[in-house]
Order: sequence, then C-alpha cells, then structure tokens
Amino acid sequence: MARRRGVDAYPARWRRSVHRARIALRKSGVDYFRGDGSDWIALVGLLLIIPAITCATLLNPVWFSPAALALPIVAGGLLLRPASLLGLYAAAATALIVESLSLGPYMKEPAGVTPGTVLVVAACGFFGLVLAQFRARVGVPWRRGGTMLFDLRERIRVQSALPLLPQGWHREMALRPAGGQSFSGDFVVAARTNGGRTLEAVLTDVSGKGMDAGSRALLLSGAFGGLLGSLPPHGFLPAANGYLLRQDWDEGFATSIHLVLDLESGDYELLSAGHPPALQLHAGSGQWEEKAAEGPLLGVYDGAQFDAVKGSLAPGDVLMLFTDGLVEASDRDMAEGIDRLTGEADRYVATGFEGAAWHLIEACAKDVNDDRALLLLSRRA
Repeated sequence: MARRRGVDAYPARWRRSVHRARIALRKSGVDYFRGDGSDWIALVGLLLIIPAITCATLLNPVWFSPAALALPIVAGGLLLRPASLLGLYAAAATALIVESLSLGPYMKEPAGVTPGTVLVVAACGFFGLVLAQFRARVGVPWRRGGTMLFDLRERIRVQSALPLLPQGWHREMALRPAGGQSFSGDFVVAARTNGGRTLEAVLTDVSGKGMDAGSRALLLSGAFGGLLGSLPPHGFLPAANGYLLRQDWDEGFATSIHLVLDLESGDYELLSAGHPPALQLHAGSGQWEEKAAEGPLLGVYDGAQFDAVKGSLAPGDVLMLFTDGLVEASDRDMAEGIDRLTGEADRYVATGFEGAAWHLIEACAKDVNDDRALLLLSRRA
C-alpha cells in the first residue's frame, strides 16, 4: 500500500512542478511586458541571432550583408537595459571581427566588411545606447511608454466629455491640438449639479501648447473635475487659483472660463480668469453679443477676485466658449478673429448648429500652430 501511494504521488508532484513552472514563466512574461522583470530572455534571444546572422553572412555574403548585424543592435536598443546592451555590443563586435577575417580584405572581396559597415553598426549602437540610458533614467520602458501615452490621451478625452442635456438643448465640443498632436493644453470639465438642473462647464487653456502642456492639462483636468460641483459656483475659480499657486510651476498660469447654466430657465452666469469672452447669438435680433467677465489669470497671485457676468439663453439662442487659439494669430488680433468666427457661425443659423463646432475650427483656425477648443451650447426653438 505504501508503494502504491508513492507511485500515485509521483505524477501529482510532477503536475504541481509543471504548474509552478508555467505560473513562473507567465509571471516573468507579464513582468517583462510591464517593464518590471529581467531582460534576460530578450538578451539571450538577440545573442542567438548574432551567430545566426554571422553564419548566413559567411555562407552567402551577397544576400546577407555584414551590415545586418545592425538589426539586433537596433532591437537591443529598444528591449534591453544599458548593462545588457553592452554585452550585446561585445558579441556584435566579435561577429564583425570573425566576418572580416573570414571574408578577407574588402578591397578584394566587395561583400566583405568595409569601413562603412563598421560605421553603420557603430552608429546604430551609439543611438541604441542613448535611447536605453534615457529609458533607464525615466523608468518607463518602451513596452509601456506607448501604452501610458495612449492611456493619458484617453483620460483627457473622457474627462472632457460633456454630460447629456435634457430635451431642447444641444451641446458639442471640438478640440484641435497644435501641430496635429494627440495632446492639448486646452480641456473642458463639465458636470450637471443641483440635482441635474444646472450645467457647470469649465473651459481651460493651460500655458504652452501640444505635448508641452499635455501633462499639466491632464493634472489640472483631474483636479478641476474634482472641484467642479463640490464647491459653490463662485468658489470654483478661487479654489482653482489656489491649486495652481501650490504647484509652483515655472509656467504655472492658465486661463479659464466657468459657465453656470440653469437648464430650466436658460439663465446663466459666466466667471472668467483672463479668458477670451464668450459669444451669444440672440435669435430674435440675429446679433452676436460678447459676454466678457472680469478676472486675472489663474496661478498668478493669491486672493484674486472673479466677477461674474449674467445672461439668459432664450429659445433659438446660441452660446460659444472658445480658447484664444481659435481667434488669435500672429497676423491678426482677437477682435478680427472674433469677427471671423461670428461670420462663419452665421452660416449655421438657418440649418442649426449640430456638427458646427468642428467645422468652425476648420474654417477659422485650420493651420494655426496653437491649441484650439470650442464649446457650443444652443437652445432649440
């Protein structure tokens, strides 16, 4: 009976060992993808590729050039840490020496190792080492760098989504970063407060543009989203101003405009922190009116006061909030840009403003090297 138990226990122990090895291998793969694990798997794979390339070059140097050794070096620059990369470079240098001795002088054998081949492989190694050292200093491997940037972009997009409005209201938002990039210094945070009766929306323009301002825009959009609705409307901009002052950034200022809209009556208040004025279209007269509130830039000095301007949206009226990139440029001032914006917006009066935000940016500031954002609200007749 004891012998039988020993025979049965051996397969069970074997299965447990295989299971543990499979779990360890999977965990190692996951850690490597996340950048937390060792890079020995990639190093071993690349070290095996180098002799394979060397053998192919010696057998058929016409089809397999000695410069092919640059391929594992480039891959190593993306996959390996600096210390492991030096070992890969030593193997590649050894392979070049072997190829040079085996193929003979390049002046007699055109397919031999030429000085140009050595320079190409060395240049690839140099740039790969610089890239690896940069990744090591930042602490974000290339396997996660793209994922993190994509996640940051999606978080900004989600935080800028406008809430659904009751029947009779239309809202849309268009955002165009500078230079066709994916990150922008302009963002919107919005929420329905007061039991859903009030819409609060904040359009902010962080100093800088594109990628330079994207990280600060992400931080501020999260902070502003937490403040919005948690404070009385008149307390939002002072709290946002204090938050920016506490960051102590070199370029720590921003402009912002805060809309507080009663969705039942159409009455609203605008509070501004150095932001361009809003524009309201009065359906009765067909005229555009500037709504300019007074207030200093955010993050400049403590104790700033922000005075509100009031208005009301009647059926058929339209309200536009925008950043300065839409109306300002090096060859025109803001007044001229606002005239152009209202002129283009008049084309949508008869057909309605659905889908107009994106087209207005295209028409007014298509090639401007600045972040552009437009928030459009209309009350249907």
